[in-house]
Amino acid sequence: MKRVAVLLIALAGAPAAHAAEPAAAAVRLTFAQAVSMAAEQNAAVQVASLRTAQAAAKTTQSRGALLPSVSGQATMTDRTFNLYALGITLPRVPGAAPYPALQGPVWDSEARLKFSQPVFDWSSWQKLRASRLGLVGARADQGVSGEGAAANAALAYLRAARAEAVVAARAEDLRLAQELQELAEAQLSAGTAPQIDVTRARTQVASTRGALSVARNQRDRARIDLARALGLEPSAVIALADTLDASLGASEAPGEAAAAVAFALDHRDDLRAEQARLQRARADRSATAAERLPRVDASLDWGLSGEHYGDAISTRTWALAVTVPLVDGFRREGKLSEQAGLVRESEVREKDVRAQVEAEVTGALLDLASGQEQQQVAAERLALALDEIAQARERFVSGVAGNIEVINAQSSLVRARDADIDARFAVASSRTALARAAGVARRMH
Repeated sequence: MKRVAVLLIALAGAPAAHAAEPAAAAVRLTFAQAVSMAAEQNAAVQVASLRTAQAAAKTTQSRGALLPSVSGQATMTDRTFNLYALGITLPRVPGAAPYPALQGPVWDSEARLKFSQPVFDWSSWQKLRASRLGLVGARADQGVSGEGAAANAALAYLRAARAEAVVAARAEDLRLAQELQELAEAQLSAGTAPQIDVTRARTQVASTRGALSVARNQRDRARIDLARALGLEPSAVIALADTLDASLGASEAPGEAAAAVAFALDHRDDLRAEQARLQRARADRSATAAERLPRVDASLDWGLSGEHYGDAISTRTWALAVTVPLVDGFRREGKLSEQAGLVRESEVREKDVRAQVEAEVTGALLDLASGQEQQQVAAERLALALDEIAQARERFVSGVAGNIEVINAQSSLVRARDADIDARFAVASSRTALARAAGVARRMH
């Protein structure tokens, strides 16, 4: 965590430093650092973290229904009232004026403390359990966001690494094309090659230079995509510390299908989130059913009461109340039917997620095996292409053949290099997909 924070600070300051000093070195970022940074700092992860905090606050609210409630109140009242409006009629004394209807003012001063505590409320207990399960689900959803952000950052890093490899390959192609152009010009000067060979060589140099320009543009675009996947500004200067080697994208996910599926079922956050939603739906249904049960509440009202605070006396009221629900217009029955449907819906989704986990793990393993086979073929093809270009060059120098063979061999070498890069990228991407399917994308290295 500290290492990621240091990298974030360095990357945040990188654009300004780059603007002031164009030659300033970029911050080097490893594959593992990129994955860890995205899992913590990506915008989707931050939003999921805020939702988890909201779920925790809802749990606190649900717990409040079971905790004591205390309130205080102080009043001073100056009251007048109509006796007749209160239904009070006093007998009239013969010969005397009638008793006045308006009475008062009457002063009343009170300072009271009110306390209430649920003694038995099974429905509130079930609602608290449901809110806790909601918090579990929110945390699992946060894990899903972290896994997705890590996997996206990993793929963005791999694309950037692939783009770097393509740039290096095109630069090597240009170097070779320039050497062959010089060779063709030397052969022309020696009178052993026609002008067409020089023209072909120059055409090949121009074509390769254009391919290099395209590759550099794609590399710069890939760096921008990587910066956004990490939650950074597009102008952040990032240098890749890792290349498309044989171990990039490795994780602790097993390589055998049955073990990998079992591992994924234990580690997938989306499955854990769906299970939590299913348990919450059942808890909500139990809470609604528990509303049929009686609830018991205790309350105490104590305070000082009098015409003035100085002559007030202590008074109190305590009560133990039992509330028995009878009929609520069948609202509760309708809600129970609705929640039963939600339970069945969650059961279907949970089953589907399990099947999806197995499908993703199996597919990732198949892609990984296929990619490794392609990588072996591509490596052999690259070695043969290098031999072909060497032999074609030797034949051209010896005057046995024109440089058309050299150019054909150059084209074969370009395709072989691209196939090798694509195969290495496919293997690393398959490892990333396997880690994502197994639920350990945040721990890739």
